[in-house]
Amino acid sequence: MQGGSSGIVYGGLKYQARCISDVRADAGSTTFLSGTLSLKEENEVHLIRLSPAESELVCDGLFYHPNEIWDLKSCPFDHRVFSTVYTSDDGYGAAVWKIPEQSGQSNSSQLEQLFELGGHTGKIRRVLWWPLGKHDKLISIDDRNIFLWNIDTSNKSAKVISQGSADMLPNLRGGAWDPHNHNSIAAISDSSLHLWDLRSMDKSIAIEHAHIRDVDYNPKKQNIIATAEDEFGIRLWDLRRLKHPLKDLPGHSHWTWTVRHNPEYDELLLSAGTDSTVNLWLAQVSSNDSGPDSPGSPKRQEEPLLNSYTDYEDSIYGISWSSHDPSLFASLSYDGRVVLESVKPYLQRK
Repeated sequence: MQGGSSGIVYGGLKYQARCISDVRADAGSTTFLSGTLSLKEENEVHLIRLSPAESELVCDGLFYHPNEIWDLKSCPFDHRVFSTVYTSDDGYGAAVWKIPEQSGQSNSSQLEQLFELGGHTGKIRRVLWWPLGKHDKLISIDDRNIFLWNIDTSNKSAKVISQGSADMLPNLRGGAWDPHNHNSIAAISDSSLHLWDLRSMDKSIAIEHAHIRDVDYNPKKQNIIATAEDEFGIRLWDLRRLKHPLKDLPGHSHWTWTVRHNPEYDELLLSAGTDSTVNLWLAQVSSNDSGPDSPGSPKRQEEPLLNSYTDYEDSIYGISWSSHDPSLFASLSYDGRVVLESVKPYLQRK
């Protein structure tokens, strides 16, 4: 199904941008953080909130950030804390920041840097928070290593407690933290996906020979992940049986860049790509979907495309569901356009 957009547009971002994050810890409203990617201008972090009348997206805070933002994640247990990966004079850096006390002010103000995530010798790619609440650990990933940190945001401290090396894996790109097991993450490289045990920093089960751009865990079903891949579009996997995927979805007409499970309606899946489109899928996975025992393509026709949101003029690198209202999601195109959409018309088709 093809569709334009009847969503709510936020026009406050003045520069190009790639990162948007749901503020999960804000239980009172639908709120997002987004950061800009300007080479010459002073970059900004915008706190974007849906108005009480649900008729507009308003700027609830505008904060200077010293560098181009390549990754941004909101802390899942403190709505004023978030992490960024950014360019620096030495290459790339990462830090955890705190938003000042004031709220509802659109004038730019300075963020408080709680601590840097230093010690990386490679290009930092991602920072991961465990998604389901308060946890005193944080993960940072560069192109050669995975660092596990012990953090204390109250005392503004962070200490590396273990480190894992990619060894012969080419170019780590990112990953996702298992919401069902805080000792496990899925990390992606240029040609594979591996599971890492954070207790030993050993890597195990793998999806080989796949150029995976993104990975996301199903929040309701253990062992189920979705991947966004260059060759195959979107694939659903059971981590206990990785010989073949459970399901294939066509993806996008150009690169499929990112994929996200809905936090409540776990059969709803969002994807976005460089074809300037966001797709909403009904990606049903049951306990009987164990995948084929012999080579063969999973059946695509079983997976309906519920809607395509096409009212964009640039590549879409950021999508995020609202934790406060899981029927809503925000998308961010590279030109800095944020759009909030509702999927309520499709919930009855679950």
